[in-house]
Amino acid sequence: MSDPDCPFCDIVHREDRDVREVYRDDNVVAFFPAEPATLGHTLVIPRDHIPDIWSLSEDHAVELARVIVRLSRAVQQAVVPEGLNVIQSNGEVATQTVMHLHVHLLPRWAHDGIGRIWPAETHYTENQKNDVWERLRAECRSVSRSD
Repeated sequence: MSDPDCPFCDIVHREDRDVREVYRDDNVVAFFPAEPATLGHTLVIPRDHIPDIWSLSEDHAVELARVIVRLSRAVQQAVVPEGLNVIQSNGEVATQTVMHLHVHLLPRWAHDGIGRIWPAETHYTENQKNDVWERLRAECRSVSRSD
């Protein structure tokens, strides 16, 4: 599966000569983004065009996760970060700019300029939290029954 308008599919098919690829196997490709947030910032993508996590099969997820764990260790050895963010966004509102599933391995250091990824505080009521908790628990029960 491929999308002719997808820049990440171009990378999979080796049509982007400027890409700094670091890893490739039968299922996954990993490379530096054109504008890395930190040195060592690596994107990991499935070779198949999968737009988001909701379209990802469990089989593809297993392969992707395996490579993410391996490459996170490679990033740790190569650039010796103080920490690592593993970021995967879905949809424009969640800052996904290329609609091909991708995972960021983002090495972090104190004072790297990236800042916090979570709000300092939230203002949800207990009723709001309980409502969502109940709805999510119900959905999780139905998911586990469908296996």
